[in-house]
Amino acid sequence: MAPSLPQRPVNGVNGFTRNGLKNGTKKLASEIMQQYGYEEIEQSANYILSLTKHRPAIGIICGSGLGGLAELLEEKDAFPYEDIPHFPVSTVAGHAGRMVTGLLAGVPVICMQGRFHCYEGYALWKCAMPVRVMKLVGVSHLIVTNAAGGLNPSYNIGDIMILKDHINMQGFAGDSPLKGHNDERFGPRFLALNNSYDMRLRQMAMECAKEMGIAPHIHEGVYVMLGGPTYETVAELRLLRMLGIDAVGMSTVPEVIVARHCEMKVFAFSLITNECITEYESTKEANHAEVIETANERQNDLNHLVTRMVASMGQDIESIASINQNKNGVESQDDTSNLH
Repeated sequence: MAPSLPQRPVNGVNGFTRNGLKNGTKKLASEIMQQYGYEEIEQSANYILSLTKHRPAIGIICGSGLGGLAELLEEKDAFPYEDIPHFPVSTVAGHAGRMVTGLLAGVPVICMQGRFHCYEGYALWKCAMPVRVMKLVGVSHLIVTNAAGGLNPSYNIGDIMILKDHINMQGFAGDSPLKGHNDERFGPRFLALNNSYDMRLRQMAMECAKEMGIAPHIHEGVYVMLGGPTYETVAELRLLRMLGIDAVGMSTVPEVIVARHCEMKVFAFSLITNECITEYESTKEANHAEVIETANERQNDLNHLVTRMVASMGQDIESIASINQNKNGVESQDDTSNLH
């Protein structure tokens, strides 16, 4: 007698039980509902503000192997992520896992020494949650750094790519750090993302690079974030190259989206730490150790570039504050004169 085939569940749908689909939907809805509201983000910000004298307007997110920048801060206060209310914890090598406030080039900054990734198991909203904390701390300008694979054949390992745009693959799949309830205190429900990477800040970076003598190693290009933690296949990289991608990474995009949602000005760059393999015959393989090694080799140039950027941005912020103060003073005088 032939063996009997397993019976398909009565409530089966394409090999999945309806109960399984129902449970999966409930889990997804639960994750969205668990997003931190304004009050929880405010608690995180207030914790930091209560323990530091600094009131930074510039935030910095350090990518893989780039956390040494935080060590340059003067009069710094450090806050391990596990001590900050509601904060996730970084689990990746090369990410120290703490928020640091202090002075860089005499300018108050707040620095994320380590970030969060969706491949660690975090939802995109949680990966980008620290940006909202920075916003409530007082940050108006954000510098985002990452380590990325160079897909553009003209890029060399150790080069720096200034982001002029990105392609949001997770967004194509219906995922976003802005998914779920929108709190208007942070930003609008629907957000335009053209000009996400501030043109003036990009020009400022090119000027700094020329002054440092590293302009030949600087490019402007398009970044794509993939989910990771695996590196890309040859076929995937060939597809991305057809789409006009210059560098490939596993971060940055959720943070930039949330920063723009909060009306921050954003500057971002990728350190090209490895070559994307687009030939089947190649025996090379991308690996995280190579990423960290390249970051360490280029650390001095990156630190100097960010320091110069912070100094220039600080001057801009002071000028804007002065203009607004004068404007408010004039308006106040006009209001007073209208009373007579």
